[in-house]
Amino acid sequence: MSDTEGKHFRQAPGSAQPAGDGWAVDDARPAGGAQPAYGDEPQAVAPRDAAPRTSRQTAPVPTARPDAAGFIPVVTNEDATGSQARPGRGRRRNDKRTNRDAYRETDPYDLSGKRSRDPRKRRNRIISAILFIVGIGLIAAAAFMWGRAQWEYHEQDVETQKLAAYATVDDTGNEPPQVDWAQLKAVNSEVVGWIQIPGTVVSFPVYQASDNDKYLHTNAEGEYSLGGQVFMDFENQAPGMVDQQTIIYGHHLRNGAMFKPIADMDKQEVFDSVDTVWYVTEGATYELEPLLLYYTDENDQNVRVFEWASADEFHAYLDGLLAKAQTSRADASTAIGTAQHVLTLCTCNYIDGYGRTILVCVPKAEVGAASAASNQ
Repeated sequence: MSDTEGKHFRQAPGSAQPAGDGWAVDDARPAGGAQPAYGDEPQAVAPRDAAPRTSRQTAPVPTARPDAAGFIPVVTNEDATGSQARPGRGRRRNDKRTNRDAYRETDPYDLSGKRSRDPRKRRNRIISAILFIVGIGLIAAAAFMWGRAQWEYHEQDVETQKLAAYATVDDTGNEPPQVDWAQLKAVNSEVVGWIQIPGTVVSFPVYQASDNDKYLHTNAEGEYSLGGQVFMDFENQAPGMVDQQTIIYGHHLRNGAMFKPIADMDKQEVFDSVDTVWYVTEGATYELEPLLLYYTDENDQNVRVFEWASADEFHAYLDGLLAKAQTSRADASTAIGTAQHVLTLCTCNYIDGYGRTILVCVPKAEVGAASAASNQ
């Protein structure tokens, strides 16, 4: 059988020979005039006007004709198992999108269900998609919260700058703040003083309400504010420095505003760099200096003590604070011996097990009396 004919047609016994446009079945008979036996391979004869075939030429594929009676096609529409395929099925089996075996291990995020019929993989794809959506939602929520916090910090800074216009401060600490009390009281009549730590951002009016909650998140104009206002304990006698201990509260904001520099004084070198704290009221000016700093928690009621029965009890109280201090001045014990008043600045910290940083300051005049007595 030739390379071309045997692949397409086989002649049945006694059948008529089909006419050929390019290739014909050789009608030669064996010697003696005998008909070729059934199954013998007819020889292809090239047309007379055709060019000689080379070894790389491929013969045109003949097309079956309706009059090709008796010819049996060798290639049929059967699948690999030998069964007759339905019309159009051969092409579908070559389409990888519908071949279940070929696409069993593909894109895990395809939710159409066409990629895999395995219910476990479909469930995993759905779970992955849900987790992806939840993750996007969490990122969006975090971005919103961050943006809102930045806006609140900005609003707090704007309020601080507005109030700062009512005082003139000396950053070197040589002079106390000069406050326009009339203008400041026109904004809010509950103002009682002004606190300043030269060289830091601490320079704020001090307010006092009928409780310790009002100014936590309310500004001087009565509106919501992230940091509220610096305020004096409601149990202290206004305008401050009247009781043996006066307590002033302020937030420690993460952007470095308000009482953040006080929290930073838990490092000895920072503590030593601060030598003056000003507290000014409408009728008096107090120049103080840091005595000690300690940690505590929000439930420590020992912080909110304002008067003691005697000076000895007051000094014993301060000695107890010195025993647990994180930082202190070198002559703290001597200074405590002559102290009559302290100004305590309270802020929050982010230290596990504590939550509050307390800075105790003493008037320089009282510390000076102790130094003079020790020099005699």
